[in-house]
Amino acid sequence: MALLEVKNLNKSFGSVVVADHVDLNIDTGECIGVIGPNGAGKSSLFALIAGSLTPDSGAIHLDGRDISQVPAHKRVHLGIGRAFQIPQPFPGLTVFENVAAAAAFGARLPARQGHAKARDVLDRTGLIEFADRPAGSLTLLNRKRLELAKALAVNARLLMLDEIGAGLTEREVDRLVQTILSLKQDHAIIWIEHIAHALKAVADRIAVLHFGRKLLDGAPDEVMSSATVKEIYMGLGVDEAH
Repeated sequence: MALLEVKNLNKSFGSVVVADHVDLNIDTGECIGVIGPNGAGKSSLFALIAGSLTPDSGAIHLDGRDISQVPAHKRVHLGIGRAFQIPQPFPGLTVFENVAAAAAFGARLPARQGHAKARDVLDRTGLIEFADRPAGSLTLLNRKRLELAKALAVNARLLMLDEIGAGLTEREVDRLVQTILSLKQDHAIIWIEHIAHALKAVADRIAVLHFGRKLLDGAPDEVMSSATVKEIYMGLGVDEAH
């Protein structure tokens, strides 16, 4: 049994379909990359898994439990952590205080355990030397790392990364990739990302979404070189894709 099982998930807003019979399974130690053009349903899939959207039909199971109707904050307590594309720390609090708050409210840890969790997470994400700095003073790379740290601090078993590489330089992306690789061993990771080489360095599989439907789900090299991806994701015509 996989840690997360998404089964026949459907969601629409009138005539706009954002999830069309989507299936997705992932276990601890795996990373699935999710790609697709704008409007493909990537963010909606994350919202459905995280609980900020409720599916019209289908099911989401975490450790065999159906969480399809469980509120978003309770899914955090169950071990779902999410890092957003645009970091939104509490800028006036220190890096440590930001992560300790996530441990306290997300993992519901008492102060001593929460502080120990925060220190461990800061060490794993390369932020321990910045622990006492105001979060608002961090570089973009370290704000992205702080997003990761806050997601980890809720005792996450499933990490959902939403274009966390966006806006970084090539060198910064490579450093972020190394951090994510180190986290994969004891987490399941779903990563929406437009930076192909970053996904290929981490992901075991890549899923392609288009108009809410999952078209492909397979090995990164196979998926990224497919005619389907070249046509709908890279903007090539059918003749150019072959």
